[in-house]
Amino acid sequence: MRILHTIRSVNPEGGGVIETIKQFSRVLERQGHDVTIASLDTPSDQWVKDCSHHVEALGSSSGAGVPPANRASAVPAEPLRADETSPARCQPGRLPHYGYSPRFVPWLRDNAEKFDAIVVNGIWQFNSFGVWKALRGTGKSYFVFPHGMLDPWFKRTYPLKHAKKWLYWPWAEYRVLRDADSVLFTCDEERRLARESFWLYRCNERIVTLGIARPPGDADAQREFFLSKFPECRGKRTVLFLGRIHEKKGCDLLIRAFSEVSRAHADLHLVMAGPEQQNRAEWRGLASDLRVGERITWTGMLDGDLKWGALRAAEVFALPSHQENFGIAVVEALACGVPALISREVNIWREIVESGAGFAEADTVEGTAQSLRHWLAMTPPQQEQMRASAVRCFAERFEINRAADHLLAVLQKNGNGGAQ
Repeated sequence: MRILHTIRSVNPEGGGVIETIKQFSRVLERQGHDVTIASLDTPSDQWVKDCSHHVEALGSSSGAGVPPANRASAVPAEPLRADETSPARCQPGRLPHYGYSPRFVPWLRDNAEKFDAIVVNGIWQFNSFGVWKALRGTGKSYFVFPHGMLDPWFKRTYPLKHAKKWLYWPWAEYRVLRDADSVLFTCDEERRLARESFWLYRCNERIVTLGIARPPGDADAQREFFLSKFPECRGKRTVLFLGRIHEKKGCDLLIRAFSEVSRAHADLHLVMAGPEQQNRAEWRGLASDLRVGERITWTGMLDGDLKWGALRAAEVFALPSHQENFGIAVVEALACGVPALISREVNIWREIVESGAGFAEADTVEGTAQSLRHWLAMTPPQQEQMRASAVRCFAERFEINRAADHLLAVLQKNGNGGAQ
């Protein structure tokens, strides 16, 4: 098959969505399929040059991120900001919010017939509405992965922005979902929650589980590489957070819970690994005020062997997120045999708890502290059993080959159908 993925940006700081596309692409390309990624980056962006897959970078600075017809309106120009979805796209001078490009729709109209399946990744940016606009009336079908961007958490947390989105929804994203061959949700929890954001809602729902490849490289070498870079972690019982350092991820909850629990565990150490998209001084100030500043390591964004080394060195993984669709980092931890302490706002929490691969509590300080206490109260044999369950959970539920075969079956069955 010839498959086209569209996404706002291939910048790896965008987190799980682009990593998911890369993971799927590696497997499908090994099977002989052709995968192209169309993004709204500019060709000169370094992450475009560094991407290991074929990228059509269709962004244009002349669009300034907002379509001319809408520059008087704050709605498309202000879709989801970094505090509401993934990337660093809202950093000044880097990625315009909406990503409008005058090149995107003409390119897609000219090239759509070259592809057997077109997959939209994410909504609220021009790559989703642009696909609908380009394919409307052509009979060419497409699929949409919302990637958690319809979660009602955004509606509850940002009611004013949700009201603005209502102005955009009926003439844009509602049509994108309505006319898609299928809207692909990564688990039943995401599908259920998506129905609660807008009463005007109609689409053909389908579950397609995500996954990742088995961890690469030498585990011992990766662990030593990480510890050599961050020697303060050597000999410690490490709690690892891996993701964007952001309030949405529950970082403040984790720091506060760690400060409570660590009083009784002198060898406990917290690693906060990820790009910081809010005030660095604020996070460090919180840790200092709670008198745990010297027991927290801030690594910045990790990738490659350094990221895998952090996972290999961790005793347990923590993500008390207020909203998380899938959580690639959670699954990476499971694949390394690291149990996951997560909130019940991470949509795959049921799968993890049912597999005995971790604990899930409320997205509160007390809930986060309770998960840590559960882990610390376990005997060494019980902890070893949970580590084994984590690996088994990954292999049975989240291994990329299973997920890719499932996605491919959906695309092959429906990819040549017509849009409404």
